[in-house]
Amino acid sequence: MICGMKLAFRCPRCEKLGHALPTAETPQLTCVHCQATWEVPQEVVEENTVTECLVCQSKDLFVRKDFPQRLGVLLVVIGLIASCYAWYRHQLFLTFGILFTTAAIDVILYLLVPDALVCYRCGAHYRRCKLRHHEGFSLETHERYRQELARQKQDNARAGGGRPPQVSETD
Repeated sequence: MICGMKLAFRCPRCEKLGHALPTAETPQLTCVHCQATWEVPQEVVEENTVTECLVCQSKDLFVRKDFPQRLGVLLVVIGLIASCYAWYRHQLFLTFGILFTTAAIDVILYLLVPDALVCYRCGAHYRRCKLRHHEGFSLETHERYRQELARQKQDNARAGGGRPPQVSETD
């Protein structure tokens, strides 16, 4: 049983964002936008964790902080700009106070924000699950999946007469 696990995924068919609360009683996922369904292999689910992605069946998953990266970068940039302004005004203690405060906020967020499990292939996010079998981000694995996606897009463009397929709003 997957108690409390939350799954955020992009539907493979319509590519819209969907959410699910997978349990042992619901052996399939359904997109609320296009009503597409796919089976969830129950052997990949064990004690509130997954061994492979429930959306694309990839075994390559990684652990990361469940925090928006853009917000983290924005906090660092604000701290940098504020400290540069204080440095420009020749306020040395304020400059270092801003830098240390920014670093302290970063450490506090790191300690308070929980981890999430993310699929390299489809980007599905698993929240509130155990992460014992998985490791952190690997640039090599990420690059392998990025290259795979680029080859698929190139093959699709060749099959469609040399141009990438056009997607309309009505599809």
